[in-house]
Amino acid sequence: MSGKSDGDSNTVLSLAVGELVKELRRKRRWGLFFKLVILLFVITMLLSLLFSQKIDKALREKPHVAVIRLDGLIAAGGPVDADRVTVSLQHAFADAGTRGVVLRINSPGGSPVQADDIYNEIMRLRKLHPKIPVYAVCADACASGAYFIAVAAQSIYANPSSLVGSIGVVMKDFGFVGLMQKLGITRRVIIGGKNKDFMDPYAPLTARDRHIAQSMVDDVHRQFIAAVEAGRGKRLRKTKDIFSGRVWTGVQAKKLGLIDAYGSADYVAHEVIKQQKMIDYTVRPSLIDRLADRLGMSMANVVMNRLDLRFDN
Repeated sequence: MSGKSDGDSNTVLSLAVGELVKELRRKRRWGLFFKLVILLFVITMLLSLLFSQKIDKALREKPHVAVIRLDGLIAAGGPVDADRVTVSLQHAFADAGTRGVVLRINSPGGSPVQADDIYNEIMRLRKLHPKIPVYAVCADACASGAYFIAVAAQSIYANPSSLVGSIGVVMKDFGFVGLMQKLGITRRVIIGGKNKDFMDPYAPLTARDRHIAQSMVDDVHRQFIAAVEAGRGKRLRKTKDIFSGRVWTGVQAKKLGLIDAYGSADYVAHEVIKQQKMIDYTVRPSLIDRLADRLGMSMANVVMNRLDLRFDN
């Protein structure tokens, strides 16, 4: 009986081992299959990318209008990021087939630093490529920092109903002094440097802080005005409200010399630059870039967000 029992056990064990081996072989085959599928997919994507780049390069060598879209808030890592716009501009000016650059702008404004970086890059590229004209086309909004960028173009077009201008600077903040008093909360702060607690929301706004903040806003405003005056020149009609931060309709903006004419991006490409083909050069953030932007924030962004110093409404 014992020998038979041992034999049965060995048989069951052999069958179990056999099934395990078969299962491992099946899993290995499926693993190899999926690896092969993934490899073929990657190869196909790479070949497709290389092929599309060759086609894209061939298209860019033919006469065309380069379109760069500036949609949304102007901010580092935001919808309109100076680094991405700069790359877009450089690619557009570098291609042999580019006959003109159209900045299609739909933005309420944003960071003065980002707007100034884009403005300076446009001016630099204009000097390097004097035969390539730059036109700004205002969509729904081209205000504050967006208009700062627009004045770098030779001509500005808009819709009669577009919102244009807002040549001003704003610094926003909140104060919680009264709320803290009601809640019985006592503020404690120790600083090294008399201005380190500048614009502290938990303390009353002092005359010193107001003076410092106003000087900052005025300085940025002067830079904005200088750029507008340089870009628009004699076309600009200087009224008492022109630099007040007020926003204007396209009709009003045309009368004030803030824009040159009415027209869309298509109109400028087809009727002004005289080219039917338009190519979008806008560099958009990748998924990895978006994740990186969410995970990391520079000290400069923290300070700008804290003070809320912006070219906007």
